[in-house]
Amino acid sequence: MYLRKITLQNFKNIRDAHLEFSPRINCVSGSNGEGKTNLLDAVYYLSMTKSYFRAPEQFSCTMGESQMVINGEYVKNDGTEAMVAVQLAGEQKTFKSDHKVCTKLSEHIGRFPIVMISPSDTSLINDSAESRRRFMNMLLSQTDREYLRAVQSYNKLLQYRNKLLKEENVNAELVDTISFKMSPFAQYVYEKRAELIEGLTATAKEYYRMMSDGKEEISMLYRSDLQKNNMYDLLTGSLHRDMLLRYTGCGVQRDEIEFMMNGYPIREYGSQGQQKTFLLALKLAQFDIMRRWYGSAPILLLDDVFDKLDASRVEFLLKLVSGEDFGQIFITDCNSVRLESIIGRMDVPSMMIGVTAGVFSVEMVSKKAEDGE
Repeated sequence: MYLRKITLQNFKNIRDAHLEFSPRINCVSGSNGEGKTNLLDAVYYLSMTKSYFRAPEQFSCTMGESQMVINGEYVKNDGTEAMVAVQLAGEQKTFKSDHKVCTKLSEHIGRFPIVMISPSDTSLINDSAESRRRFMNMLLSQTDREYLRAVQSYNKLLQYRNKLLKEENVNAELVDTISFKMSPFAQYVYEKRAELIEGLTATAKEYYRMMSDGKEEISMLYRSDLQKNNMYDLLTGSLHRDMLLRYTGCGVQRDEIEFMMNGYPIREYGSQGQQKTFLLALKLAQFDIMRRWYGSAPILLLDDVFDKLDASRVEFLLKLVSGEDFGQIFITDCNSVRLESIIGRMDVPSMMIGVTAGVFSVEMVSKKAEDGE
């Protein structure tokens, strides 16, 4: 499966663009702020129905414009075509799949699996636990529709329970009913997250070992209130405290992942290079899990990944992504010479795209890419 064409209108700094892509390697070069990351974010948007970056939707529109459009044309694994289109006008977002409006955006997630690796991923290490829960949710929502429904149902009930707890005269019986309904959703979320972290840890460890020559060992520890008791008993046991605090103080909305290196938190003890290598190993592990689940490779977006990686780790990554386990890949870099070198060393269909002030131009297409099309 790969994205064959994309059309953009008023998406961030890209006013108008029509691009066709290689089914394998697509390198995008340009200085900072020219539109490289925005192109990758548009590709991500088509798969996940929203931007990779946590910003209000209105910031997806070009400055001074009130609407934007992204159209994508995919070739699926069976060779058939699929069309995806999104239009954002003010606060109204319309998402179409094969010319039919998606009434529930959640039903689209997972059709075109995708993994993005970005400098902003440092938030997984440095920001609050919410960033790490969001990472788990984004991964699991692409591979398990029941998980996505469970998270959405749990959050709605949690919001309602918190609303009840803020009332002057709390209806304890109604709160108990809501707590009972929350329990099965919480249990499903907890079990799937625990299973995910176990799988991620084993695979990420191996990737990190290969990139660091075994100099350090990484691990991930999943922390959840549900490791102590089931959700309903936790909520009934904390009802008095919750009534005083006026919010729900336990549950999977407090889940956490601790990223460790040699038994110590990587946030405090890892260098910038070690942290970036860890994040790269984590995202490659995500890619592996999704590839095994789907039976084919997700689209991989590598945004400015070479910064702060030494030559040996860059070499490892290039050899890895040129292998048969990988499908369509987008790579951005400010260094066009380095990207040209990458294309020259990869014996796969590829193309080079330049961008200046949101305007794109195809600079090189390998003969193999032409033959592949």
